[in-house]
Amino acid sequence: MTLNWRQSGPGQDCEIRDDGARLGVYTVAKVHKNKSEWKKQLKPLQYEVTRRGATEFAFSGALYDQHAPGVYRCVDCGNTLFDSNAKFDSGTGWPSFWEPSLPRMCARKRFQRGVLRTEVKCALCDAHLGHVFTDGPEPTGLRTA
Repeated sequence: MTLNWRQSGPGQDCEIRDDGARLGVYTVAKVHKNKSEWKKQLKPLQYEVTRRGATEFAFSGALYDQHAPGVYRCVDCGNTLFDSNAKFDSGTGWPSFWEPSLPRMCARKRFQRGVLRTEVKCALCDAHLGHVFTDGPEPTGLRTA
């Protein structure tokens, strides 16, 4: 399966309201903060997951069982990442999506703990968002969790 929603960085983007309505197009810039700025802004677990690539325990996150309509945003920079319409219950204990809301993520393959994985990061602030797996539902067959 080919990932066709990669974005390498800033550029033209679409502003999206929390209910999913698209408001307009504007230019976005990369978010640059140092380690102490991120630590000041984020809760300790948020920092460990998004800045250091850690994983929260399955079934422990506030959003894994969230079913309200709307959009999911990057906790670090507010970038719109996923629409609730693309969320599905994967049984893994983490929020899972079969496609992003817009191409606002970068995907890269890398070895992690001896396994080749596709890591997903926020295109604006490089926050670790999870990984892409090929066991998702149609139409993409992908699961980002």
